[in-house]
Amino acid sequence: MHNSRKTLYLAQAGVIAAVYVVLTMIAAGFDLASGAIQVRFSEALTVLPFFTPAAVPGLIVGCLLANILTGCALPDIVFGTLATAIGAFGSYALRKQRFLVPLPPVAANAIIIPFVLRYAYQIPGSIPFFMATVGAGEVIACYVFGLILLHALMPLKSQIFAAKEC
Repeated sequence: MHNSRKTLYLAQAGVIAAVYVVLTMIAAGFDLASGAIQVRFSEALTVLPFFTPAAVPGLIVGCLLANILTGCALPDIVFGTLATAIGAFGSYALRKQRFLVPLPPVAANAIIIPFVLRYAYQIPGSIPFFMATVGAGEVIACYVFGLILLHALMPLKSQIFAAKEC
């Protein structure tokens, strides 16, 4: 990888991480970033591995920082970031099937986060209930907002995500 390509990769990852943090902070302001019912606007960015592999570390770092900055419990910082990592790698793996790209983050979060809610935060409720509520929030964020974002970026992908030699 040439230095300009490495720089572009790091810049893209950094911008994605920063946008993830900002969007999570906005969601936290509306009390939507955590809890049994959550819609993290930042999760719409999980479609970005469709365009660039730099989105994978960007999403992971962004989630880690967002979880720390919003005051999440340590298990949420660890396992929430793990769920995002699994989702990001899965989205990258499915990048050839546009409409499946949002599926891995929805599944990873719907499976992992309910246990965090129940055991780290002691929120009363059942794991299946939390799977349904977290899963619904992820469907809204990833499939609705994420696919809107993906389609909006399609005409600009060569300008935004292409690795050009300087």
